[in-house]
Amino acid sequence: MSDAPGHGPRHTIALSARRIAPLAWPVFVGQVAVLAFSTVDTVLVGRYAALDLAALAVGAAAYVTVFIGMMGVVLAVSPIVGQLFGARRLADAGAQVHQAVWLALALSVFGCALLVFPAPFLALSKATPDIEAKVRGYLFALAFSLPAALLFTTYRGFNTAVSRPQAVMALQLAGLALKVPLSAALVTGVPALGLPAMGVTGCGVATAIVMWTQVFIAFTVVRRDPFYARFEILGRGLHRPHGADLRALLKLGVPMGLAILIEVTGFTFMSFFIARIGTTPVAGHQIAANLVALLFMMPLALANATATLVAQRIGAADLRDARRLGWHGLQIGIGIAALMGGAVFVLRDQVVHAYTRDAAVAAAALPLVAWVALFHTSDAAQAIAAFVLRSYRIATLPLVIYVAAIWGVGLAGGYVLAFDTFGWSPRALRGAPGFWVAATAGLLLAGACMSALLLWVLRQQRGR
Repeated sequence: MSDAPGHGPRHTIALSARRIAPLAWPVFVGQVAVLAFSTVDTVLVGRYAALDLAALAVGAAAYVTVFIGMMGVVLAVSPIVGQLFGARRLADAGAQVHQAVWLALALSVFGCALLVFPAPFLALSKATPDIEAKVRGYLFALAFSLPAALLFTTYRGFNTAVSRPQAVMALQLAGLALKVPLSAALVTGVPALGLPAMGVTGCGVATAIVMWTQVFIAFTVVRRDPFYARFEILGRGLHRPHGADLRALLKLGVPMGLAILIEVTGFTFMSFFIARIGTTPVAGHQIAANLVALLFMMPLALANATATLVAQRIGAADLRDARRLGWHGLQIGIGIAALMGGAVFVLRDQVVHAYTRDAAVAAAALPLVAWVALFHTSDAAQAIAAFVLRSYRIATLPLVIYVAAIWGVGLAGGYVLAFDTFGWSPRALRGAPGFWVAATAGLLLAGACMSALLLWVLRQQRGR
């Protein structure tokens, strides 16, 4: 295949795949480990009590809404460092870590307040008093986790940008190894040790312990590993906030964070609205949501790897190679996502029953999982295209696309279908299925628009 989009020397997708794969697989393994945090919690709590599972669905949606948007702002460090690394400006790349740390700490203040006082989220979900009490306990525990999660995001963004995702993966796997026994012990209790069952709150406590452990180890690695010496990260302590660098991070990070926030809230707000329907529908939705999140780790890994290479090639002023890698990464991601989504569709009954032994919850989840193939393929297209666009420091127009497609078509359309707002919604699309049909349509539109925008940007770059 030629240098697509555009003309140039023959450069096959297979060659691009061989360059992307070494960066993608550690990101994939690491992100699967991170997602396994919520998968472990879902399985443990699902087998503990349906009430706690419903609280987990609402609480996890609230936490993800807070964390993901802020994470997106902090992750602006990645494309900036990637370009500096490609240009061999190593000390300047290291200095960005300090500014990202300040940004993470500032965002944590606001984020923790939202988790400690989650009234807006509880109002959206209209949770019953018994569920609300459990949600509050879960989010209070996660408030202690948020600063560590954002600080670790800085470490993750920097390492990804300098082609060292294995360092992040190792800590994420270690975190999972600690998380599993901690959650198991705290959710169900250990009577022999006098440890009472905490239910869903135990999941939040376990996550907080794990995240701060990861931050401590990450700091130790940066201080002792000779690899980081060239970036002068810890030479003179934490740098003071630098106005120009912080403005650059915010200029890229705010639209990035808002775009990611819209993408995630378009999905997590489904949990709040579905919670109004009842405990069983929201529990079924939680299973489908966790499955979709697990599948998303593959396109997310490819997006991170592709965007890293593109940013580095831009920094090295090799725009032709950047174009090729960006376009090929998108094609690879869509192809793999279609295969994965199709496999889940065929095996959906077995997959759902691996999550729960509750027949009613399984029946609620099955029709939602049926939409995964198209949902996941569309999700992969928009994610990879968006990441590559961020490598070119383009984030504002993707934000507009997300607002129209995900909030407009997906969330608003889902509300209309699910609650039969205008009296014409088909019976089969009332309730949770209506949200999933509209969300799939919104992602399909987002994927098409984002891919078209990327194609236009790459063709414009060809003339430079």
